[in-house]
Amino acid sequence: MKKVLVAVLALFSLAQAQQIRADGSSTVYPITQSVAEEFNIVRPDVKVTVAFSGTGGGFKKFCVGETDLQNASRPITKAEIEECRKNGIEYIELPVAFDGLTVVVNPRNTWAQCLTVAELKKIWEPDSKVSFWNQVRPNFPVRQLVLYGAGTDSGTFDYFTEAINGKAKAIRKDFFPSEDDNVLVRGVEGNVNAMGFFGYAYYVEEKGKLKALAIDNGKGCVAPTDATINNGTYAPLSRPLFIYVNLKSLNEKRSLQDFMNFLLTNSRARTAIRKTGYVLLPDEAYRIGKVLVDKRVKGTVFSGIEPGTPLVEIMKKLEAEAK
Repeated sequence: MKKVLVAVLALFSLAQAQQIRADGSSTVYPITQSVAEEFNIVRPDVKVTVAFSGTGGGFKKFCVGETDLQNASRPITKAEIEECRKNGIEYIELPVAFDGLTVVVNPRNTWAQCLTVAELKKIWEPDSKVSFWNQVRPNFPVRQLVLYGAGTDSGTFDYFTEAINGKAKAIRKDFFPSEDDNVLVRGVEGNVNAMGFFGYAYYVEEKGKLKALAIDNGKGCVAPTDATINNGTYAPLSRPLFIYVNLKSLNEKRSLQDFMNFLLTNSRARTAIRKTGYVLLPDEAYRIGKVLVDKRVKGTVFSGIEPGTPLVEIMKKLEAEAK
């Protein structure tokens, strides 16, 4: 009986070692899910489960050791750093793609093509009195403005409010929030008076049913495209997307090491990321990411970094420190 129990426990331990648990950002979810599907073609023995409870919701699980990977559409916060530290959770921070947080309207909206950052702030700030489109700009029609946006547990919510309103989580209360970007997509698709914001990939997937607004950050109107997101001219809403790797899981699960190697070095993983609609990082960034994983370079360098700081330059400094 004892031998049977030992065998059962051994099989359970092996099964756990072959399972990778990811959660967090709904924006990053398509990336991890798509890469996982490609990985399972070559490693069908590994079960990769990917959920999306929002960046903030995901960190609540990650920082108590419930998940191996944390998808994040913004860097880890000071409070999350402290929570992970308190629970003995060490991690590696890896940028995996670029996103252009996209402001969208219904395609039947014929009046709005480009908005300034100041106009977006006027719409979305906490004490906003804007209820109709003509209050944004006098030549817009007298139509009620219906707003859809990321939920409060979303890293997209944090990034948008900080970039547009100057403070994370500062926003008006009368909008329709959701951590599920598909809910936001359907809301804007179904209402000619609607505006919403979410990750670039969700816009690309529904491009025929949504219209992206160009953003004027003081240098003219710039629309979100692969090129403008990559070179940062789509400002201030271009941003890197992250995966955080639990260091203990990485050391204990060979399957997780194999998955990270696949994500950072395999051309099929790059193709999977590109197919999601997000923008690939420069090759140098993935090369450095592999070094950070192999050398177990833990902690964060992106927390507190100003939006628009050159990503590869930050990573090069981290690589140099690792040598």
